[in-house]
Amino acid sequence: MYDKEKEQTDTVTDPGFISFFGKLPQKSPDTGTLRLFHRTGTDAYYAVYGPDALYVATHVYHTNSVIKYLGAGGRAAGLPSVTMKTTVAQMLLREALTIKQLKVEIWVPESGQGKRVSKFVLDKEASPGNLQAVEDLLFVDTDLTTAPIVMAIKIASTASSSGDKTKLKTVGIAFADTSVRELGVADFVDNDLFSNTESLIIQLSVKEAILPTGTASGSTDRDVDLNKLKAVLDRCGVVVTERKPSEFTTKNVADDLPRLLSAAAMPSATESSSADASVTIPLPTAPSALSALITYLSLLSDPSNHNAFAIRTHELGQYMRLDASALRALNLTEAPGNVNTTLLGLLNKCKTAQGTRLLGTWLKQPLVNIHEIKKRQDLVQMFVDDTNSRRTLQDEYLKYMPDLHRVSKRFQRSQASLEDVVRVYQVLPGMIETLEGVQSEEEESRKLLEEMCLQKLKEHEGSLSKYSEMVEETLDLKELDKHNYVIRPDYDPRLQDLAEKLTEVRDGLDDEHRAVGDDLNMQLDKKLHLENNATYGYCFRLTKNDAKGLSTKKYMELGTIKSGVFFTTRTLKQLAEDYQEYSSKYTRTQSGLVKEVVNIASTYTPVLESLNNLLAQLDVILSFAHVSVNSPEAYVKPEILRSGEGSLILRDARHPCLEVQDDVSFIANDVEMIKGVEKTFAVAGPNMGGKSTYIRQVGVIALMAQVGCFVPCSEAKLPIFDSILCRVGAGDSQLKGVSTFMAEMLETAIILRSATKDSLIIIDELGRGTSTYDGFGLAWAISEHIASQIHAFCLFATHFHELTALDQQLPHVKNLHVVAHVGEKGAEDEKREITLLYKVEPGISDQSFGIHVAELANFPESVVKLAKCKADELEDFGGDDKDMDVDVPPEVTEEGIRIVEDFLRSWASPTDGEDVVMEEDEGQETSPEQQLEQLKAHVEKFLPQIESNSWLKSLLTTF
Repeated sequence: MYDKEKEQTDTVTDPGFISFFGKLPQKSPDTGTLRLFHRTGTDAYYAVYGPDALYVATHVYHTNSVIKYLGAGGRAAGLPSVTMKTTVAQMLLREALTIKQLKVEIWVPESGQGKRVSKFVLDKEASPGNLQAVEDLLFVDTDLTTAPIVMAIKIASTASSSGDKTKLKTVGIAFADTSVRELGVADFVDNDLFSNTESLIIQLSVKEAILPTGTASGSTDRDVDLNKLKAVLDRCGVVVTERKPSEFTTKNVADDLPRLLSAAAMPSATESSSADASVTIPLPTAPSALSALITYLSLLSDPSNHNAFAIRTHELGQYMRLDASALRALNLTEAPGNVNTTLLGLLNKCKTAQGTRLLGTWLKQPLVNIHEIKKRQDLVQMFVDDTNSRRTLQDEYLKYMPDLHRVSKRFQRSQASLEDVVRVYQVLPGMIETLEGVQSEEEESRKLLEEMCLQKLKEHEGSLSKYSEMVEETLDLKELDKHNYVIRPDYDPRLQDLAEKLTEVRDGLDDEHRAVGDDLNMQLDKKLHLENNATYGYCFRLTKNDAKGLSTKKYMELGTIKSGVFFTTRTLKQLAEDYQEYSSKYTRTQSGLVKEVVNIASTYTPVLESLNNLLAQLDVILSFAHVSVNSPEAYVKPEILRSGEGSLILRDARHPCLEVQDDVSFIANDVEMIKGVEKTFAVAGPNMGGKSTYIRQVGVIALMAQVGCFVPCSEAKLPIFDSILCRVGAGDSQLKGVSTFMAEMLETAIILRSATKDSLIIIDELGRGTSTYDGFGLAWAISEHIASQIHAFCLFATHFHELTALDQQLPHVKNLHVVAHVGEKGAEDEKREITLLYKVEPGISDQSFGIHVAELANFPESVVKLAKCKADELEDFGGDDKDMDVDVPPEVTEEGIRIVEDFLRSWASPTDGEDVVMEEDEGQETSPEQQLEQLKAHVEKFLPQIESNSWLKSLLTTF
């Protein structure tokens, strides 16, 4: 992969380059930028210098031996340099922009320089959300799996409608998907945690965000908001690019938009007004963000963008809200291990690139409209029932379907070939007939298939009929079997004339071949070969032995190599020259005709884009059906209820990603969350017992149901959730200054601020990042607030067994536990065998078996024994007050202690005025009965004070 020859070329770079490189603008310290220098010429390559060279050596070549040091001083003071072939540079760019989330600059030599190049100019810039400049360089042989979305954000404050002095935070959003030439805008009110913005980022799969720069002090309210917003973007893995605040103005938007928008987009998406054809967007803050976005992407500088974009308003509430924590907790799109560890990987049985992209979008945009959900379900049901049609569509049509979006892009940029033209021509034949033959017992399903697929496909087929005629008239279809994509000779008179001349020349070549064979008495093609040599053109070849005695008068020897002797005749030489001339003319003429054909084909781009979307939807529906049928146990069609109108009931629920893992026999469990009766479940039990799996699978199943897929249950009934909010696992971010506990609290704060009664909340092990008492107090307070104030469906797994007392205070809280079988205790040193059954049952669990898990992990025996000893000590230490209310204020406890002290002091030293019965005869002591009477008298005296103190009351209940 490393090219030593290019390495040596770079070491003789003009010394002036080192001076030039040192004067380049400093790269932003906040965002990683990779600078590549394109060394053009006959043997082009790329080079990187300075810190970038060290990065490439480490991450691409995995060795520092590829680094060369330019200039005086060698390794000590020289400039580090690494060179790369073009293919390696393309791989580096792909990884930098799509995985590492870096920005890229590509510099090319300044014109007018000689062989020694010392000065460069910036040619291309790209970022994770803006790949336009390098798209053809990056994805020549591969397709984008997800569209890069770049977003601009403007924050504004408005006065509250209630008339008080509080200000609402209004967020204006503009986003662009340049791959399909679409702009979007959104305006909404957000809270201090920017939870709505986070949901929008997840819905759109944003890669990059454009923000206005803050002040140097960072003390203004605007800068505080920007810092909070940056933290949200960082949590979502979004690259931040800062631009001048002056770019976030509406000054030019009204004039710029008409130049970008297509005629079809303007009336539907915007309000056209006035005679100057300006365009206004009926949103208060989004236009400012849109202005900055258009400037950043330089959309107007590319003439192909003019009158080509569409615009839409994105409504945040049209999809289920998800946050970054939910993506991680439910393993939607990213997780370590094999492909089946993510829901995207499991459900992706799509046959097309466009289908895979759409599936990723659907998983981040679950529907909340019950009618749309049921439409998808009905289509999936049709293909679940009709296996033959499903397999035919997947294996015979979609498997060979081109990515029409990528083809359309090549048409738009005049970079398409005849092969692209032919691939579009081969798209639809046969697919419509297969869809018409899909069997369904439900008449409504047949109508739905006709409405959503067949009718539109037939319309597209009609639109492409002229396209098909054009292809059949212009292309030589007989040559397709040989993978030759050429224009028919009879399509153009010039081409026809050249084709006839070429035929004449080829006939002359054959005649000369036969004549020479007869003259030399050599068998054609076995002895005497007629070849089109790269050096000599058409010529004859004989082996060295056969060529002995060849007459130099008749034949002209051209050269001799190991394979034989090349020679020609005057006639053959003239024919070869004629063939070369006519072939060049034919190629030039055909190239011009190919451009004409491609230009005609490019006019069908809107039809191809629409057809591409339709095929992607069909591909995803077929993928859902395929997974539903071929899972270890068949999925079931869930019954979807309107939001807030039903209970959540799952029979034999399974985690879809876990049940397909090798050597896993998944234990299914039921879930019953009854609206108004039991909406909050506290799940306790031993470590490794399956608590986390149980609560997460509910979230995964709910999301699958609202995407339109079948679910891994034997029976399922679910209401529509407006959001799935998760707090699962510890996420350390020490490098960003965020501790485990702080990350946990931030995620929980988002839940408490954004959850509604129609949300599904999943919390795993809340409060473990701090002390036991603080953690328990927070866990109790948070759980009680969700159950009593928010009234959302909630499942939380915990090791705080005291939390199970929550069901005694709130009637709609239910305790569950995962079952573990504990063996009988034998001798003192004998281990008790514990078998995890992974079954969830009602009731509480009072053990975690953490030390047993340590034993399973082969801890040293001395460590295990010490752990047991300290655990017993702690239980004894806290045993007397473990059931007490830990939320009692300190002053109440101090007052209770004082009352007890006064009570004991009064009882030990009675005053003269008290009615005390004493035996004084012969110094006889007070009898037990008399002491009891004294105690009762003192209790009566202090009873009002005791009952008024909550700490004393809880203390007495433990006796």
